[in-house]
Amino acid sequence: MGDIRVRKLEDWVVGWFRAQAKQHGRSLEGELRETLTEAALRRKKEIAAEMRADLQELEARYGLFPDSAKLIREMRDSRG
Repeated sequence: MGDIRVRKLEDWVVGWFRAQAKQHGRSLEGELRETLTEAALRRKKEIAAEMRADLQELEARYGLFPDSAKLIREMRDSRG
């Protein structure tokens, strides 16, 4: 796991997270870890939803795309 250090945060920001940590029964570090993880997961889910929407749009326009795995395997096998 990686370590990070954030410097020069406003006092109110640190205070906010300390209060949240206390409310949730966690350390400040634990609260920050949870908050950062949630933010990262939320963004990943947003990106996945955008990609699904793009795929649905393409499929509506051009139909379902075939699975290319068989074609790729045949091309690799033909090269030896």
